[in-house]
Amino acid sequence: MRHIRIFDTTLRDGEQSPGVALSVPQKLEIAHGLARLGVDIIEAGFPITSQGDFECVNRIAREVKGPVICALARTNKADIERAAEAIAPAEKRRIHVFTSASRVHLEYMLRKTPEEVLELSEAMVRYAKEFTDDVEFSAQDVMRADFDFVKRLYEVAIAAGATTINLPDTTGYGVPQEYGALIRRIRDEVVRGRDVHISVHCHDDLGMATANALAGVENGATQIECTINGIGERAGNTALEEVVMALYTRRDHYRAETRIHTREIYRMSRMVERYTGMVVQPNKAIVGDNAFAHESGIHQDGVIKNKETYEIMNAEIVGRQAAVLVLGKHSGRNAFRKALAELGFNLPEEQLQNLFLRFKEIADTKGALETDELRALVESESVNTPQLFSIEQLQFFSGYGMLPTATVRLKTPKGEVTTTAIGDGPVDAVYKAISEAIELQPELELYRVESVTGSTEALGEVTVKLRLGEVLTTGHGVSPDIIEASARAYLDAVNRFVAGQASKHPPSLDEVQAKGAAS
Repeated sequence: MRHIRIFDTTLRDGEQSPGVALSVPQKLEIAHGLARLGVDIIEAGFPITSQGDFECVNRIAREVKGPVICALARTNKADIERAAEAIAPAEKRRIHVFTSASRVHLEYMLRKTPEEVLELSEAMVRYAKEFTDDVEFSAQDVMRADFDFVKRLYEVAIAAGATTINLPDTTGYGVPQEYGALIRRIRDEVVRGRDVHISVHCHDDLGMATANALAGVENGATQIECTINGIGERAGNTALEEVVMALYTRRDHYRAETRIHTREIYRMSRMVERYTGMVVQPNKAIVGDNAFAHESGIHQDGVIKNKETYEIMNAEIVGRQAAVLVLGKHSGRNAFRKALAELGFNLPEEQLQNLFLRFKEIADTKGALETDELRALVESESVNTPQLFSIEQLQFFSGYGMLPTATVRLKTPKGEVTTTAIGDGPVDAVYKAISEAIELQPELELYRVESVTGSTEALGEVTVKLRLGEVLTTGHGVSPDIIEASARAYLDAVNRFVAGQASKHPPSLDEVQAKGAAS
């Protein structure tokens, strides 16, 4: 197994993401986290750019132990001196000297001829060697540069003492076959077996940063430059979590490994997300919210039977909780049964089937249910209460300047009954329509509405307490729609009346209805 060094540039290239401005304490915490993660090199910053950046790199060099601490510098003496001063306290230190290689960069950025760039690069690598033995050399935009010039440039850098040569696809222009071929040619025609590391630094403008970096590894690269969550200029850099887990999961293919402590990956991802404000997309590989979540019934059934059916790595390996079964409209009965069992509900098959149908009905409306919502649904459905009265259809009209009106169609022991009523509000109108349909007039003693979770899309849970003469009972209803939840709670209480589940044993249904009509 070849050892692939992980060069993390979250604090340098990553901080160049538009809108990101990390404080010194935040950078220090990230640097300590990267050390725990086990990265080989931390590119801590670009000291010449500001006093603040210099002080931050200097503090990281003094306080963070383990990785090599690296500072960036242009092919300029002042840059190199400032970088050397910043990293001086580090146990292991590196200066990363860079220039450009493409014609457009030379003409419009550097305003130098190829010969001038060659001469200056050689001189500045030699100058950096006066401060540290570990010097990395990069030439920006190599994918759009003339290969003969690129070859001469890196030959000069190695001759001057560069111990690592980095080939940055600065604009994300390369594709894996082409970038891999470039790395192979540099390995065979420039490095030629010498003790010099080849590094890859890829950008994600075409969505191929990870693929390009891995193509580099296949063709001889021994260092990958990357960032946590793939943050960085424009579309970002190669994502550390992606290349590390690709090498880990497919070590049979790459025959290479890193020294990353993978169980620290997720914690680092959350830290960088929190401090930068750059939210990780849900479907982001390895660290996204959905990376180890399953909603499809077929997938859930497979994962329940054996995780390997749809998972190529365990969530725990990257410091996450085990795979999550997201209960939504695509979920199957097996996953639903498993989720209820984990919540402590072991229901008979008939009750489970009825509850599953109700769950699918809600999921079609609101999407996936959270654990607390699932628990509330089970507890509210009164699976042990005979459903003599149930809602078939509910419609209501209400609003400012309108008369609240409700129409309900109920399934009753006498068949389907449809009634319409007017009330002081939509809930009052619904309750009056239900009372007429069931031929009962219970008194409402308590009406309470709660959100099961804090989201505006959460299920609403309604609790009612009804009194009919000396008989008192409580009902619960859950639905994404509060009016529907209110109706379900009301009918739940009524069904408890007639099922003998009230605070005082009620008379028969006929007696209850006769008493209700009399009252």
